[in-house]
Amino acid sequence: MEENMDYFIKNIDDIISKVDYVDIKASKGNSTNIVMKDNKIQEVNTGIDIGVRIRVLKNGAWGFAFTNDLNKLNEIAETAIKLSNVLEGDVELAETEIIEDSVKTPRKIPVSDVSIEDKKEIITDASKSATFDNVLSTTVNYSDSESKSIYLNSEGSSILMDETRIGLFLNAAASSGDIIQFGHGSIGGAKGFEALKEQDIENFGRNIGEKANRLLKASTPPSGNFSILADNELTGVFIHEALGHAVEADLILQNDSILKGKLNQKIGSDIVNIVDDASNKDGFGYYAYDGEGVKTKKNQLVKNGELVSLLSSRESASKLGMKSSGNARSIISEQPIVRMSNTYLEPGDMSFEELIEDVSNGIYLKGSRGGQVDTGKGIFQFNAAESFKIENGEITNPLRDVSLSGNVLETLKNVDAIGSDFKLGIGFCGKSGQVAPVGDGGPHTKILNATVGGSN
Repeated sequence: MEENMDYFIKNIDDIISKVDYVDIKASKGNSTNIVMKDNKIQEVNTGIDIGVRIRVLKNGAWGFAFTNDLNKLNEIAETAIKLSNVLEGDVELAETEIIEDSVKTPRKIPVSDVSIEDKKEIITDASKSATFDNVLSTTVNYSDSESKSIYLNSEGSSILMDETRIGLFLNAAASSGDIIQFGHGSIGGAKGFEALKEQDIENFGRNIGEKANRLLKASTPPSGNFSILADNELTGVFIHEALGHAVEADLILQNDSILKGKLNQKIGSDIVNIVDDASNKDGFGYYAYDGEGVKTKKNQLVKNGELVSLLSSRESASKLGMKSSGNARSIISEQPIVRMSNTYLEPGDMSFEELIEDVSNGIYLKGSRGGQVDTGKGIFQFNAAESFKIENGEITNPLRDVSLSGNVLETLKNVDAIGSDFKLGIGFCGKSGQVAPVGDGGPHTKILNATVGGSN
């Protein structure tokens, strides 16, 4: 993209006389997606993606346009300007630092240097390792990408980014005749092929197959209020879904968040500390600069139970009288919106044994297989992937189809103890029709008086 720099700069210089603000982002990248079903390759898709978008701001209104043809920048600029001319709005942008930088995601093995056959081999190893006993079906989804992008704005920022990301997602279905249960797992990162190469793929697949088999023998859960222990993954899903979306400034401005008006107020117990950190290179949601050229950093959302900051774009930050948190993200063909990155509960100082030693009748919930959140009402329901009874400080009988539900604020205030371990998972988050790679996680977490029941 460096060779196009002068071309983009000239266009910004031509456009700025007609509008109040303009920014351009262009990218070129390659990607590979492979799907394996029951140890047989179903799809192999590779491609090169090219695109450029432009945003202009005039009289408080955005004009936006996109094209896959870099040579049509003048045309989409005129389209964006026409749109802004017929609209009126109240958009203002929070001030931000002018940046000139070039960054590259660290990688040991570029994914473009790895053959399709080598990628198929690691997928096959994962699938076959999960196929044993009652496992009747496996599905593996593999994806990788590399992209180079340039971001320019009329304030003087100029940023070149060279980014990469890779993920492998494995599902195993086991059946005992009348019962079907599932195991799921994912590995990867904002890295090169080493994110998979350095993993024990056979152990990864075997653990997922064992989980699916184990669930066939599990019992249905009791219903009621219990002390629960959430593992790293379920802790992360809870923090992401129940708290993370509620601190997105656009939802707060739309009156669709239980946290509206709660800034600098207590929303959790004293030991709750929650972070969103796009600058964490170990997280799947890593990026150095957001879609508006704002440098990312560790954002402390909750400190000692108090809501201390929000996730924002420059537009939403301006409306709330604050600085952008660096959380404006989008796919190249869409306008940036407020999104999470790597969102997690910070670890405490307790061992796993200490967390459960005083639990006489509780439930240990591991993993997640989806759920629902109403950010406006602050209520949620999640389904655990696997669960166990806790009896007199010991993990005992396995349970299946266990759900966790409740009120976000009540649940955060019932966080009673936090483990010293920490794990950040990988996944994707959907919002407004856009999908973004994210990380979420935390330590094992003990929550009192949680509502547990059966789920279908």
